[in-house]
Amino acid sequence: MIIIDDLLFRPIVGIVDALHTVALNELYDIEEIQDELKENQLLYELGERSEAEYEDRKADLEDELEIAREVHEQLSSGRVEVKT
Repeated sequence: MIIIDDLLFRPIVGIVDALHTVALNELYDIEEIQDELKENQLLYELGERSEAEYEDRKADLEDELEIAREVHEQLSSGRVEVKT
């Protein structure tokens, strides 16, 4: 019975784990968030974004970047936690 479980269950778990990792990497893309920070700065410097909008967006993006770095750290250490 254990052999059957290993043959049937482990490949499915491996696939789900790989899909989960890909989804987290896409959702928490550090480079994309950094690009958005640069774009926000550029829009502010060009005068297309007010200082208040710039500061609000910058704070949001910095929070997202911190979360993304934590997620990538957890992924690399193998200790991913799902919180609700």
